[in-house]
Amino acid sequence: MFDDRPAFGVRVRVLGGVTVAEVAGELDIFAAGRIAARLESLAQVRCPDLVLDLRKVTFLDCAGLSLMCRLRNRVQEREGRLRLVIDDPRFLRLLRMVRLEDAFEVLDDLTPAVAEASAPASERA
Repeated sequence: MFDDRPAFGVRVRVLGGVTVAEVAGELDIFAAGRIAARLESLAQVRCPDLVLDLRKVTFLDCAGLSLMCRLRNRVQEREGRLRLVIDDPRFLRLLRMVRLEDAFEVLDDLTPAVAEASAPASERA
């Protein structure tokens, strides 16, 4: 039987004190509805340090952007930090087009986020 639903998934792990949620597949209205509660639960701790790794995302629409904005708001309410790892120029262009490029801290690699969290507090910026 043919299944025409898009493939997607979320893998959550903690690296160097940072919670990394790696999203894979299509981040559309179907996927966003299925993973919203899981991602928002990561922001329920006090001062969450969350990285949303989007390098394995193959498609991003307004529902995915909306999910990212809601997650950012939850993290900010808890006085935390949300960073996005994006290496696809199409997604960076999309953030610019909808004027969200300044709403998120965007990295092109996961290494800086994990290295910063692992550094002693006196060395952090």
